[in-house]
Amino acid sequence: MSTTRRTILLSTWGLFTGLALLMVSAGVFSTLVGVRAELKHLPTIVSGGITTAYYAGFLLGSWYSLRALAQVGHIRVYGALASLLSASVLITGAYDSPLVWIIMRSSTGFCFAGLYVVAESWLNGLAKNTFRGRLLGMYNVIAMGTYGVGQLLVFNFDARTLSGFAFAAVVASLAVIPVAMSEQATTPNIEHHEHISLRELARIVPTGFGTIILVGLAHGGMLGMVVIHATREGLSIGQTGLFVAILQLGGMALTWPISSASDDIDRRIIGLLISLGAIVMGAIMLTQDTDSVMTLVLLFVIGGLSFPLYAVAGAYTNDWVSPEQMSAAASQLVTLYGFGAMLGPLAAAPFLDLLGTDGYAWSIIVFHVLILVFLVYRIRAWHAPLTNKPWGDVSFHGRAFFVPATIVSFGVSGRRSKPQPPSDTSATTRQ
Repeated sequence: MSTTRRTILLSTWGLFTGLALLMVSAGVFSTLVGVRAELKHLPTIVSGGITTAYYAGFLLGSWYSLRALAQVGHIRVYGALASLLSASVLITGAYDSPLVWIIMRSSTGFCFAGLYVVAESWLNGLAKNTFRGRLLGMYNVIAMGTYGVGQLLVFNFDARTLSGFAFAAVVASLAVIPVAMSEQATTPNIEHHEHISLRELARIVPTGFGTIILVGLAHGGMLGMVVIHATREGLSIGQTGLFVAILQLGGMALTWPISSASDDIDRRIIGLLISLGAIVMGAIMLTQDTDSVMTLVLLFVIGGLSFPLYAVAGAYTNDWVSPEQMSAAASQLVTLYGFGAMLGPLAAAPFLDLLGTDGYAWSIIVFHVLILVFLVYRIRAWHAPLTNKPWGDVSFHGRAFFVPATIVSFGVSGRRSKPQPPSDTSATTRQ
């Protein structure tokens, strides 16, 4: 490991540790809320609305957090949001009211959006293009893995009581300690932060802009409806927790190799290949019983292929913006993801109502088809080299993707434009 990478890891260990605790809290909390809503026999649209409220708060949090970062810095914003998150989780468990749940889910969405902006701004400000995918991959591995651990912990709690929510609130409070007390924490300089509007981001990186929205739609639908799907299929709370966690654990297992490959191979082609893989797994899922072991295996692979899409699209976007714009770009990416994820549960709900048992798998297929079609369009609109690295410098994970990526590149590349390689300065070229 180079000195630069070692320094970055040392300066971010507190952030990663705190993030891990926050995601354990989120895993427990989100599953308990979904199960509790189903135990009250709420209509699908109301259950979906609770999840949608989370992403509505998510949009507001991504907008506000960038302004707060400029005023008080990364660590103070992180501490304030983690504290508010803890209170919101506790209030949710204390009241048996869908209205309170909607308000508090909005609050938790606000908090998590801000925390993601803090984390991604922090990491992108320290990373270089040559290992940005790996660093964001590590961030996603930790986030998804510990979120899955939190979901597995719901075995120990009754969703109708306060205990599980209190546990989640305590863990969220503890997440402040490693960030606040780390002597080695080094945050990027935000004095020279430049604003970047959504319109400007879409002009500079239309591929990243569109992909992030569609990835948010897919993830919002998958995560927003999985508890409802599992509960309606008669799974116990423990089985439901496992059903949800397996998606995250799959993401944890495959994010690192996929993110590493995207540092060496055109990130758009990597995104296309893994979207295609998720579609195939969703189609196979249609042939399986909900409570079968094979369904769990398929969900593991679907999560492993789908969740790295955020890291790949985020890394691609940051390859093309200037260092001064990275904090603003991180905020806008979270906003775009939140917008897509807010619509995801509402878009997935009709699949469950109209198609019954098969509806959940069909929603996964349709959402990933949208991502695949968009990436095919963007690759045809802007042709770039499969890799800018000599073969000897391509990682093992990049080499594993090389043959299918080459086939896809030949198959979908249309008009050829002379590409400009990403740099750490600025990107003035549409791509």
